[in-house]
Amino acid sequence: MTAPPADHADAELARIVRAEAGLIVAHLHRRLGDFDVAEEAVQLAITDALRVWRRDGPPPNPGGWLSTTARRRAIDLLRRQSRELRRLDDQGVDEPAVREPAATGSGRELDERLPMLFACCHPALAAETRLPLTLRAVVGLTTEQIARAFLTPTATMAQRLVRAKRKITAAGISFALPDEDQLPARLDDVLSVITVAYNTGYLDADDQQLAGDMLWLAELVARQLPDQPEAWGLLALLTLQQARAGARLGTDGRLVLLADQDRERWDLAMINRADRFLELAAQARAPGRFQLQAAIAACHAAAPSWTDTDWLQIVTLYDLLLRHDPSPVIRLNRAVAVAELAGPAAALVEVEPLAERLDGYYLLHAVRARLLHRVGRHDEGRAADRRALELAANPIEQELLRARLAEPG
Repeated sequence: MTAPPADHADAELARIVRAEAGLIVAHLHRRLGDFDVAEEAVQLAITDALRVWRRDGPPPNPGGWLSTTARRRAIDLLRRQSRELRRLDDQGVDEPAVREPAATGSGRELDERLPMLFACCHPALAAETRLPLTLRAVVGLTTEQIARAFLTPTATMAQRLVRAKRKITAAGISFALPDEDQLPARLDDVLSVITVAYNTGYLDADDQQLAGDMLWLAELVARQLPDQPEAWGLLALLTLQQARAGARLGTDGRLVLLADQDRERWDLAMINRADRFLELAAQARAPGRFQLQAAIAACHAAAPSWTDTDWLQIVTLYDLLLRHDPSPVIRLNRAVAVAELAGPAAALVEVEPLAERLDGYYLLHAVRARLLHRVGRHDEGRAADRRALELAANPIEQELLRARLAEPG
């Protein structure tokens, strides 16, 4: 018998993990009371699925298979750790309900995934572990993917995740939505999780499913929490980014930067939807960082071309954004707009002080390279491009940088 293609099994597993993994973790945690065991059991089940499905092909009910395997793995873990198999039997720990995975973007279970987001972003957890833990447990990213997103060594990130999972169990953090008076303070971390996960998928030409999942999750949060303007702001921002997705790669598969994109390929219907989301956010008259980022993206969406963009308005919006998020990355993004408004020399004045804090961030060097070339400092520009290429992890971004280095002059 011929073995099924591995790529088919891998694609099916990736789909099921995104649809089911977070729900299975939440179910096992509720039954067992041990988040560390629940999360580890699901990861082991995924590893089992990768091996078995590549050999035999995906089962008829892959979601049920993953649930059953995760339950068995959880029992094995508890047996090894504390000889608690009898306690499981006495308490009637049953197999997670078998169900067909819902189609991406609709029909998802809302009751468990949203509370799980808030649990992983609980203030009892260290700030640097909340987002990575959620990306691991809820979204299903690997430790390596998360470490790359946070510019952190993989071993360091793995240690953070272990500590965070144990903290959830030790602190008795419940998987429930926070009380209304705690909601705004807790929401920012949840929205940040969605943003990081979306960007991870959006930048990966082979992982667009994740970007779609996060757009769906952003809408879930906004519609469940309709009085939270930042939730609508994030939904507007991601919708605007997704509206440009069809133009971000050329016919040759290469990355096309915003300045060079064919705006006829942008999704006008999605842009109009994003405008409505931004209007809902603005009704509260409390602009936050996600609303301001969405407003910047809306300026780009409204412009007929890169040169005809309202750069003064964009720089003004960045000035407002810096009051909420004075990070060097936001300052770098503002400098790109300054280059169009006041010229590359003025932008370089703002970029150079960021070099030390962002030395490990490839976009710092890529932006600096473009500015250096524009002011005629080509040798320095090529050196900056080479440094950007050393740091870039995404293949399509690497290809863009190689193409730049191959340009004459």
